[in-house]
Amino acid sequence: MMLKHHNRSIQYGFSLIEMAVVLLIVALLLGGLLPTVSSQVEQKHRNDTRKQLEEIQQALVGFAIVNGRLPCPASPNSNGLESFCNTATPCGGEAPTTNPVPAHGRCFKPYDGFVPAATLGITPVDSNGYTIDGWNNRIHYAISTVNVAAVYTFTAPNGMSSVGVSNLNPDLYVCASSPNPLTPTQTMTAPPWCGAANVLTSMAPAVIYSTGNNSGGSADEMANANSFINLSGNPNSYEDKVFVSHDPTPTFDDIVIWISPNILVNRMVSAGKLIN
Repeated sequence: MMLKHHNRSIQYGFSLIEMAVVLLIVALLLGGLLPTVSSQVEQKHRNDTRKQLEEIQQALVGFAIVNGRLPCPASPNSNGLESFCNTATPCGGEAPTTNPVPAHGRCFKPYDGFVPAATLGITPVDSNGYTIDGWNNRIHYAISTVNVAAVYTFTAPNGMSSVGVSNLNPDLYVCASSPNPLTPTQTMTAPPWCGAANVLTSMAPAVIYSTGNNSGGSADEMANANSFINLSGNPNSYEDKVFVSHDPTPTFDDIVIWISPNILVNRMVSAGKLIN
């Protein structure tokens, strides 16, 4: 009698230990990729935001060429429209935005306001009318408050032309680091406005800035996030005209640019809005 042999294929699967090793390797590979992906996303946000700020800078100069003045910053409740004080004295309440523009030109939020996207006609904006940066935070805008006889040079109708090119004297400062690192929430009340820090500009008519992904963590960031705080105790008395800008670090990711007074003047002279 012949015995029949049945050949059965032997199948091997992964053991639990082998599966665990494979999963560990995959997890390590993914873990190594995550910081790279995160850095790329963060860099994209920075690049997009810087491009936004530069476009806003050009929109502000364009507004000045057409209107003979720079717009006031938007306040938190103005739906992206520029916001003025009711009178030339410190604001006691928020005035109607731009209709009509008051002769004094005093801004309601000169240092801690936002880009007046609705006034400038900038898009896209959020549901409340404010333009936002790559981290979905509102973009800030500050304006010089120099004035002659309570007429605010850069925001009053014909304010710049009335004082003349040689008397414009914008006074916003941008420093390379915090002017007051030991007490960053307090402003400098007397020159030198940048303290011991290098001065990047001492005569900016306007500053546009994003507070980045982490707002107000370091002394340098707090100098921007707390730009409206003053030592006088009067919430309507704005004394701080100092901002900080430098390359990103682990504790500083603000992006700050400003309008060059020379570019602003040259463009307005060319457009016939100022007499050189």
